Amino acid sequence: MAADLETLKSSLRIDGDDDDNLLKGYLSAATNYIKQSIGDENGVSDFYEMDGVSDLFETAVYALAGSYWYYRTSITSNTVNPVDLVVDSIIGQLRGLYSQKHDEVDGNGN
Repeated sequence: MAADLETLKSSLRIDGDDDDNLLKGYLSAATNYIKQSIGDENGVSDFYEMDGVSDLFETAVYALAGSYWYYRTSITSNTVNPVDLVVDSIIGQLRGLYSQKHDEVDGNGN
């Protein structure tokens, strides 16, 4: 299951559809950011759908998209808000899992 708009809106307690396009953009940006931080699926087929990975991946996407929503002003020159520490932690976990699975695909794993 991929991250979806309705779940993001529910987690942010957003009613209505006035900001749907903005939220869809945040979901897309968060998904791309996290995948680029970990690795693409060319190295490990279906990595982001694997058991033990998909839930972590979706949680990171929702957390990062939520951060984009709450801290929309962080891209201005006035205030800088760091990326959510939850996202950083999950990205670290997923990088380790990706590396392990990549080694298995390459035949380097034991």
